[in-house]
Amino acid sequence: MQGKYVRIDNNRRQPPTSNNYYSTVTIVVFVALCLVGVWMMTSSSNIPGQNVDMPVQETDKNDVKDQVIDSSKSSTPKQVDIIQGGLAGDANKSIEDTINPQEANNSIVSKDHKENKPKETYPQKHDEKPTYMPKPKLENNPQEKAKEKPVEDYASSIEAQYRKEDVDSKHVDEKVNQFGKQKNPNVGQANAMGQGGSKNNISEDGKPISDQNEKKPDFAEINKTLDDKPGDSRVEEVSEGQVAKKGVEKDNMEVKNQSSSENFPSGAQAELTNETSTENGSWSTQAVESKNEKDTQESAKEPVVFNWKSCNVTAGPDFIPCLDNWRAIKNLRSNKHYEHRERHCPEEPPTCLVPLPKGYKRPIEWPKSREKIWYSNVPHTKLVEYKGHQNWVKVDGQYIIFPGGGTQFKHGALHYINFINENVPDIAWGKRSRVILDVGCGVASFGGFLFDRDVLAMSLAPKDEHEAQVQFALERGIPAISAVMGTLRLPFPSKVFDVVHCARCRVPWHIEGGKLLLELNRLLRPGGYFVWSATPIYQKKPEDKEIWKAMSKLLETMCWEIVTKFKDRVNGVGLAIYRKPTNNTCYEKRSMQEPPMCEASDDPNAAWNVPLQTCMHKVPVDSLERGSRWPEQWPSRLDNTPYWMLGSEMGVYGKPQPEDFVADYEHWKRVVSKSYINGMGINWETVRNVMDMRAIYGGFAAALKDMNVWVMNVVPIDSADVLPVIYERGLFGIYHDWCQSFSTYPRSYDLLHADHLFSMIKQKCKIVPLVVEVDRILRPEGKLIVRDTTEIMREVENILRSMQWEIRMTYNKDNEGLLSAQKTMWRPKEAEMLDYAIIT
Repeated sequence: MQGKYVRIDNNRRQPPTSNNYYSTVTIVVFVALCLVGVWMMTSSSNIPGQNVDMPVQETDKNDVKDQVIDSSKSSTPKQVDIIQGGLAGDANKSIEDTINPQEANNSIVSKDHKENKPKETYPQKHDEKPTYMPKPKLENNPQEKAKEKPVEDYASSIEAQYRKEDVDSKHVDEKVNQFGKQKNPNVGQANAMGQGGSKNNISEDGKPISDQNEKKPDFAEINKTLDDKPGDSRVEEVSEGQVAKKGVEKDNMEVKNQSSSENFPSGAQAELTNETSTENGSWSTQAVESKNEKDTQESAKEPVVFNWKSCNVTAGPDFIPCLDNWRAIKNLRSNKHYEHRERHCPEEPPTCLVPLPKGYKRPIEWPKSREKIWYSNVPHTKLVEYKGHQNWVKVDGQYIIFPGGGTQFKHGALHYINFINENVPDIAWGKRSRVILDVGCGVASFGGFLFDRDVLAMSLAPKDEHEAQVQFALERGIPAISAVMGTLRLPFPSKVFDVVHCARCRVPWHIEGGKLLLELNRLLRPGGYFVWSATPIYQKKPEDKEIWKAMSKLLETMCWEIVTKFKDRVNGVGLAIYRKPTNNTCYEKRSMQEPPMCEASDDPNAAWNVPLQTCMHKVPVDSLERGSRWPEQWPSRLDNTPYWMLGSEMGVYGKPQPEDFVADYEHWKRVVSKSYINGMGINWETVRNVMDMRAIYGGFAAALKDMNVWVMNVVPIDSADVLPVIYERGLFGIYHDWCQSFSTYPRSYDLLHADHLFSMIKQKCKIVPLVVEVDRILRPEGKLIVRDTTEIMREVENILRSMQWEIRMTYNKDNEGLLSAQKTMWRPKEAEMLDYAIIT
């Protein structure tokens, strides 16, 4: 019954009757309960961890139940910083394009929601990409914001989504496929899957015309989660499946620990990737903050316009700046000690691009390349004319053929290799003897066939009248460098090569007190072998007899023991094999101290531009000193920490050396397996010659041990001297100053890896010449992987784009970035003459 109100003249309501009173109370209570219920329903619909301002993804009842359960036991969701406009240029578009905007909205936990603040929403069409709040330090820079493009923090958004949803592997695959369906609207830029090039360079199936076999970058396998511990500075990789397979069987803390362990060594090793992080802990410094801000402001300026030109030089497509400096060579006082074959770098490294040989083709893949290469890629015939009768090299139509022979092994290098092992079983190719130095390598057939015995050969030969020896070797897929034994030490540490080999290398070992042979003594391990195959061993000409007599006397005074001297009846050549002593007893018993022992102050490991010395260094005898005992047999030596790395000494990353070594190796194994092998869009069947431009302990090369590649580990002269560790592991490398040109021919490598190299080099020289050098030594369609700071990444990317490189993938987070790029066949038409490289 409805209560009635009676109006009176004074506007007051009359008291209701008793029945009306109770009815009114009932209605009031009912309405109150309804209001409370509505309020409770409204409050409970706001589930923690879900952004109510975003459209809610449709799920079935079980999905909703799982979301609520998972959210109730999760800790505070990880903060996700999404920025409007991203970073300068197109640095992150390949990441953002992989994300479905609808799913991105559902997976992002906004800062405003986390703090329970109202979040402003913006209208957005269904097919548009979401926009986000700008980076704080870019707010006051309108020009920067105008240049920026939307960017999505892919790793963090995926991690946030899987913290809320209970998904199985199938569900993950569906999401990955959805991400992969996104297309890049920017013509001429890298697309969603890292595909570079213009629209005209992409076939109907989405693959580049230049390489139909290249894989698309799998962003589900790249940078899914990043460890956010203080001190971490590298971008790390984790496969999406590893998080998805966990489901909700473990709580969020366990999932977080899992993702962290896949990215970096856990616990105290979190600062592995930053050499200086241990000094300041998680705190930054004012100097770093100010420098970063200055770099950011500098990068916000108008991009530099590059006007690239081809190098007009005498050497043409074979230009090596530090070996073709004819002005410096002309001013040398003497060529007596092969000074003209040594490095003479120009004061300013070139910034022009080396042209391609006419008709250049993509190199033949290994192992076929060991037998033949394209003539158009290395169009030189002098070796064919000089050495054709010795079965070195021949021309066959459009190919250059390598029968596998050489001056001393006309009937094949493999027979020669086996013959050595049969006569000296202790050499034990591929077990005891893993890393060798092949002096005067020719076309490096010896080193090429040693791969069949698990042996790495550092082959070297000068750039001389026997043109293109090293270039032939590299085109075949065999390690080699252009170098000569002249007046300076070779750029290797002491006591690192298991065997030194010289097959008729015509090096005058015995002259000037044996200075050159004493350099080999510096490089050879105690107990290592010197394999000498030359005419003085088996021919009876007066000159040969004289050389043999002088060499025999010199080697005896050096305490090298002759193991055997024999003649190969098949090849018709003789060999003499010597062994370096393992202690100092013989040195102490010598009646004549010639050659003399080096002074204690002489550092045998100093090798960059250090003059040769006519002396010998003592053999280490301390059980904890490197060289006092032989490394473990291959392949065990690759994984095990060298015995001389001490726990009492700090490693590169500020931890005890053994921990540093293990952590670095584990780090690179994860990066290579989770990202580089399957996630970078690289067809590894086309990769043979690899260079790590800033190697530490050789972890990157070690992680590629099962791939059909070899890695040149370069230790910059400004970095920690860890090259002995690399050799101890059964790998090889070289010292180098990246402010100068590398001693190799153009188009030598299929893949270059630069981990924080550019930021290190920028402290003392310019980045542009280094990028030009990268372009010089990398083959067309070769790959470059760069890991560095965001500012450096922007700069390098802009330079590469101006060279018409394809940017296959970029990723940035917390001022750290990852870039994958591919060189193209493009060369500028305009030329620049380099006076110092012109023969007059």
